[in-house]
Amino acid sequence: MTTTPFSPPLYMQRYQFVIDYVKTYRPRKVIDFGCAECCLLKKLKFHRNCIQLLVGVDINSVVLLKRMHTLAPLVSDYLQPSDGPLTIELYQGSVMEREPCTKGFDLVTCVELIEHLELEDVERFSEVVFGYMAPGAVIVSTPNAEFNPLLPGLRGFRNYDHKFEWTRAEFQTWAHRVCREHGYSVQFTGVGEATSHWRDVGFCTQIAVFQRNFGGVNQSMSNGEHLEPSVYRLLYRVVYPSLCDNNIYQKTLINEVLYEAQHLRQQWLMREKMNNNVHFYTPPIMEALHYDAEGNACEQQPVYQQGGIICVPLARVWSCPRVRALCGSLQRLREELLEDERVRISADGSALNLPADDDDDDVEEEEEEEEEENQQNVKAAPGAVNNTEEDWDRELGSYGDE
Repeated sequence: MTTTPFSPPLYMQRYQFVIDYVKTYRPRKVIDFGCAECCLLKKLKFHRNCIQLLVGVDINSVVLLKRMHTLAPLVSDYLQPSDGPLTIELYQGSVMEREPCTKGFDLVTCVELIEHLELEDVERFSEVVFGYMAPGAVIVSTPNAEFNPLLPGLRGFRNYDHKFEWTRAEFQTWAHRVCREHGYSVQFTGVGEATSHWRDVGFCTQIAVFQRNFGGVNQSMSNGEHLEPSVYRLLYRVVYPSLCDNNIYQKTLINEVLYEAQHLRQQWLMREKMNNNVHFYTPPIMEALHYDAEGNACEQQPVYQQGGIICVPLARVWSCPRVRALCGSLQRLREELLEDERVRISADGSALNLPADDDDDDVEEEEEEEEEENQQNVKAAPGAVNNTEEDWDRELGSYGDE
């Protein structure tokens, strides 16, 4: 009997196909129908350099409520906020329903969904997704019935809930009709390729990538604000921390500035201590370059002491790559620091003033308060998630591991 090993497992190949598409076309608003255990959403949330709104829709509210907290921000998301915003939403609803808040998306994904509909409902699915929602792009994956004879022991459909499974010709006939009626173009591909002389049956999972005939992804988002649901039921919404939030930006900047200033202070104190010890010889320390307002390397300014104060030149702090990336200019850094009461800056605005004596207790207290704040903002995520989508994925995955 013929075996068809897939490594990685088929469901992972399908997810990777969507991820590769997102990396290439950088959609800002993405909605996944039939998101079930949110496996694809959990992978897409890491692509925050492009995705700003990530939505999952499933008719089964029980599984959504069970898995929704796996989409919550981690502590690291608060410690290192991304540049761009990200909102994740989960809805209970059907792809057969017209929901106004689903209009205007850049990308719609329907991964192994369409075969769970009754055949007579496919027309309604097409009208809602391609006609009413009219997204910039749609990715539809479904089993290739021509591949089924290669699956050992399979009788009937691959999953008990499948209402039909199309051949390549049937899938392409439906897709071309959608394109004619709703103004899309389509390309066909797939994942899970058969070996050797069986390749003429096509991919195990066939995929259609629809592109709206208006110029490409992202244009669908250019108008209109995100609406509240009127048909679907909102189950979960979380807004990830980002530097677009002025409070988060200010906190992140100050933390970076204070960390760099404390680092320079400690270096200076250690060097002074060693210089005062006759038993030690301290060679010259290679200091980091200082950059002027245009980003050009120039002569650096030394850290110095005035009474009980260690003065760290602001220009030295701005030389830190992370601080420069956050601020953009030395003048802007100075303006931001003048507005924050946690920072003590010299009268002429040229240096940060730090105490000469170590004050570890205050630092530890600050860290504990910050950790408590993060714990309050972050919802605990449950354990590992079962990524298997359909019965044959589990079987094929086990073949791939042998």
